[in-house]
Amino acid sequence: MFWTRWIVLLLWWWEAATATAASGQYQQPRQGDPRADPHQQRSPPPVEPLDFGFVPAAVYDTHAYYEPGTIGILFHMVHAFLYIVQPNSFPKDLIIKVIQQNMGGLKFEEWRKPDNVVLLLEGAYYELGFLVCATVGVLFVVLVPVLGMCFCVCRCCENCGGEMHQRQRKNADCRRGFFTTTLIATTITIILGVLVAYAANHNLSSHIKSTRRFINTNIRDLKTFANNTPAQIEYMTAQYTTVKNKVLSELDNIGPLLGGRIHSQLEKEVVPSLDTALRMAGTMRETKEALESVSSSLQILQEGTDALKDSLSTERASLSNTLSDPACTNGAVSPSCNAIRATLFQLGVNADFSKLADVDFALENVNTVLKTDLSNIIQKGYTSFNDTPRLVKEQTKNIIGGVKGMLDKIGSEINGFAKMFPVEASLANFTIFLNQGQKNIESYYAQIDQIDFYRWIGCVAVLCMVVLILSFNILGLLCGTCGYDKQATPTSRGCLSNTGGNLLMAGVGFSFIFAWVLMAIVTTLFVVGGNVEKILCEPLASRQLFQIIDTPFLVHPAKKNFLPGMLFQNPNIDLTLGSMYRECYDNNGLYHALQLETMFNINSFLNRTVYNKDLAKVLENVQVDIQDITLLEQEGRDNLINFANAGIGIIDYEAYLAEVNKGTTLVDLLTFATDLEAQADQLPRGALENALKGHASSVRQIHREVVIPMEQAMKYVRARSTLSQSIKQLQKTSKDLPVKVTNILSAIDASEYLISNNASHVVKQETRNYVQSLVGYFKQYTDWVHNSLTAEVAQCKPISNIVDSMEIVACSFIADSVNTFWFGLGLCSILLLPSIIISIKLAKFYRRMDTEDVFEDSSPYSDTLFRFPRASAPPICADC
Repeated sequence: MFWTRWIVLLLWWWEAATATAASGQYQQPRQGDPRADPHQQRSPPPVEPLDFGFVPAAVYDTHAYYEPGTIGILFHMVHAFLYIVQPNSFPKDLIIKVIQQNMGGLKFEEWRKPDNVVLLLEGAYYELGFLVCATVGVLFVVLVPVLGMCFCVCRCCENCGGEMHQRQRKNADCRRGFFTTTLIATTITIILGVLVAYAANHNLSSHIKSTRRFINTNIRDLKTFANNTPAQIEYMTAQYTTVKNKVLSELDNIGPLLGGRIHSQLEKEVVPSLDTALRMAGTMRETKEALESVSSSLQILQEGTDALKDSLSTERASLSNTLSDPACTNGAVSPSCNAIRATLFQLGVNADFSKLADVDFALENVNTVLKTDLSNIIQKGYTSFNDTPRLVKEQTKNIIGGVKGMLDKIGSEINGFAKMFPVEASLANFTIFLNQGQKNIESYYAQIDQIDFYRWIGCVAVLCMVVLILSFNILGLLCGTCGYDKQATPTSRGCLSNTGGNLLMAGVGFSFIFAWVLMAIVTTLFVVGGNVEKILCEPLASRQLFQIIDTPFLVHPAKKNFLPGMLFQNPNIDLTLGSMYRECYDNNGLYHALQLETMFNINSFLNRTVYNKDLAKVLENVQVDIQDITLLEQEGRDNLINFANAGIGIIDYEAYLAEVNKGTTLVDLLTFATDLEAQADQLPRGALENALKGHASSVRQIHREVVIPMEQAMKYVRARSTLSQSIKQLQKTSKDLPVKVTNILSAIDASEYLISNNASHVVKQETRNYVQSLVGYFKQYTDWVHNSLTAEVAQCKPISNIVDSMEIVACSFIADSVNTFWFGLGLCSILLLPSIIISIKLAKFYRRMDTEDVFEDSSPYSDTLFRFPRASAPPICADC
């Protein structure tokens, strides 16, 4: 009783300490703004699992399991016999009624009450098989000695086979053989019964010594239980540090954690707008580069075009003067001159870049815009937004300090509560109690061994009675069979045959002497051992015995449950012996097996003393203000607007692209020169022909010295290519540029509005998720403690081992052995009756008779049908 109290006290302390840390079940933070759309609520991130390790496990030595081995076959035979004798199921309801109706004690006069009479009849019906067998045994015990005395008297009067005369029969040999065979079979069966009884007797003695192992291992397991439980509790208490350190780490990193969560929620809207503005800043630089490329390329192309234009203009004027020669007026020459004169306009440039307007105005405006570093301004916006974690940490540092103080207070509460109970002293007293109990038990070992020795001697002595009878029977059979002579007459049988008959009769005498004693022993052991097996062992193995003990209001009308009433003086707790045994058999914790959570209102204690509401209130005061974040300063906004109005949208891109796509000259100068020579060849030889051919050579020279460089020289090729690409880029950039800038500014305004006005919901939601993650760590700890208390701390396997060990010792060691002993001895006792009858019958064939039948002939024929016996005395034999 003492040890149950200190274990309960110990576990009560631990549950209180555990729930102190676990008031993480404390009030869950209220849900977010009720105006928020629940479908848009973001699920809290999963809580990182904590590693609390494994509670130091106790290793118990007792293995409460018994396998009887070969003798188990005999045990099963006995169980089958008992089932035949008593096939009724366990009378649980009958026993409960008997206990409840006679709770105050049963007086003799109360047997006359109708209820008790009914119970008595029900009990008699249940015990009917035992009553019948016990009645037969009693009749055997009473009648056998009486019949033995009558038999002796009858034999003395030369009746009942006492007359020393054997009548001659034709089937004498057959009868003798039958009686011999039957007696041999009976004797062998009795020998088997003796061996069964001896095996049971030896099994009991050998296992009595094994009982010490069960006692030692069970006590050692209880010591292990007592010594290991404090280490388990200390380990679980120390694991609060794991939670505390994790929470402190989370609080120290509240900036990256809470601020990072807020940042990740807002960046979906904020970062894209800043990214767009940053890309526009890059577009500004690209626009400047494109304008500069257009300006430089245009200048190069204009220089080349002007040189070509001057050369072609000079050649065209010279050719026109040549065609003005009077020789061209000749009728035969005039058509050719007119044809050449009609092609003079083809000597001109096709791509005239000099007429394109320059981009200096737009370039100047863009340079002015780029004097403001828009990228730097936007980076400031990034920095301001990315600084949210630091802002959160700065704004919550006071609250974090308060939470740290609360966590330290929790540790102090646990330590203070732990010091309230003298756990070590209780454990020391319990260990002393176990040691003293073990010494007291061991002091009885010598007496138990002595008692078992006397019991063994007594059982062997009982078996020796049967062995004595068997010895007479066996010796009688040997002597009678070996000494029997078919030729000898009954009065002339030999000494050996006569001795065999006398031994058989001696066996009969001892059978009458010992049979009733043996049956008395068998009947007594049968009634006791059989009822122990049926009423105690079988229901204990099926746990029906626990159901009787666990019956509500069994011992008292006002006490519901027996076990909690005995342990905790509170019978209303729903704790049963069966449930406790099952929990301990599964090696669960004693806290769960005894249902100690129903005894102590730990939650009320925590609500009064620990941090439940206080910590929740502190965490609910976490507030973050990020309204001061500026994404884009006014200077940056003005810069974007100025860029949209820089004038790149008024450039005539189509004119540029048209000139870039034109050829250098209106016609191919080589083709023109060839045609000119062909026209000159048609003219009469003279000065005009030579002049025209000279002009053809000049055109070829212009093509070779001016046109080809403009078309193939890298300078002009690159300039034309750069101009084309830059114009296309500028055209693309300038397309809807004001609209793009307006959209960028609108997106930034929307992001800043979100931060200034709507971010409070995000902050509250992420703060709630952050607090829930902290609560999750405490919940992990409380769940781990609960599971550990249920299955790992103070594992009560030793309690179920004690019950199982008691069942093994009482039922498997003692009851089964005792029942097998009376089973074998009873077989011997019952078979003594046919052994007596057969021995008496068989002795007639072995003993030397005083008289014998002598046949005389009554006719001249020697036919035995007509011979009549007469008694004749045997001859005197001096040797016999």
